[in-house]
Amino acid sequence: MTTTVQTRARRNVMVLVLAQAVLGAQMPIIFTLGGLAGQSLSPNPCFATLPISLIVLGSMLSAPVLSGFMQRAGRRAGFFVGAGAGALGGAVSAWGLWEQSFGLFLLGSLLTGTYMSAQNFYRFAAADTAEESFRPKAISYVLAGGLAAALIGPQLVKVTSDAFVIPFLGAYAAVIVLNLAGAVLFLFLDIPRPPRPEPGASRGRTVAELLATPRIAVAIICATVTYALMNLMMTSTPLAVVGCGFAQNTAADVVSAHVLAMFAPSFFTGHLIARFGAERIVAAGLVLLAAAGATGLAGVELTNFFGALVLLGLGWNFGFIGATSMLASAHGPEERGRVQGLNDLIVFGGVTVASLASGGLMNCSGGTAQEGWSSVNLAMAPFVFLAGAALIWLVLRPAARPAA
Repeated sequence: MTTTVQTRARRNVMVLVLAQAVLGAQMPIIFTLGGLAGQSLSPNPCFATLPISLIVLGSMLSAPVLSGFMQRAGRRAGFFVGAGAGALGGAVSAWGLWEQSFGLFLLGSLLTGTYMSAQNFYRFAAADTAEESFRPKAISYVLAGGLAAALIGPQLVKVTSDAFVIPFLGAYAAVIVLNLAGAVLFLFLDIPRPPRPEPGASRGRTVAELLATPRIAVAIICATVTYALMNLMMTSTPLAVVGCGFAQNTAADVVSAHVLAMFAPSFFTGHLIARFGAERIVAAGLVLLAAAGATGLAGVELTNFFGALVLLGLGWNFGFIGATSMLASAHGPEERGRVQGLNDLIVFGGVTVASLASGGLMNCSGGTAQEGWSSVNLAMAPFVFLAGAALIWLVLRPAARPAA
């Protein structure tokens, strides 16, 4: 790879790291306050986490559309659309809080999902101009930008959530500012549009053929389980922490520790994948997710909440980055839009179900917050087993065994 291409790849990674840090700061804000705001607006406590579910649903629905748009118009255009949707979603959510309208708040959450979808393409964009040997590190470095987001977001919650008479309104005003300011970064992104295929040229495998490819299928399964379980547990955590007698700011601190654990390992996860292989790193992530569930079941002391959420963040990092690396190495450039959109459609379909289940398990599966929290943690076990079995099947297939 020439020096010019290397420079462009590293510059793009830097831009995407900054975007992950600045624009990504809205996600800890939304996931900390979405359930609490929903609980205050919803007529039924079982629907407290519905706003977060609609964010994920919006991400799921917009992923294939946004992926196809970026395949035609380029990454920069797609990321501008994402930031615009994030600002609009924040504005509509703020309007819903002002009017005390659960319906408006849900609409704002759905729009925010388009931003979330765009953010999840940052990792793929990092790989677009990177040489194969640099690709896992590029993906990992971009996700490491979430470390700054983990510090910025929860602090903004503390500073802004009570800035106005209406609770949480200031935090959603901050979300609007983050999107508008962060969009400027994409002016410095330099990722060529994918070339238009020549008439008669191969367009790659069909969706059915992609899903029948063992490495792609297992990568999608592991990414879906990893992200869905992270969302299942994280979405209910603020409700559980406050329900067990701790303060709202304490819930923000727990979420902050979780998001730090999600992104801090990204500085070396790519190196671990390059050395040990993506499959081993995904396996380690699944073990950490199981440990998070066990820690959550062990009690509802503050140390249990912090321990479970830190393990959850570490498990997500290894599992999701590993699965993304597996996917990125299993398709050609002409299949990029199709396979990445398909991946995020399935992943966020699973996350939507998990976030919907989170509120029901937390608020409606027992008489107390402790019982609800236990139900959330127990629900993780079968899905960790499913992903682990799929990964073992892939590794034991002789034709699919990766090179050292």
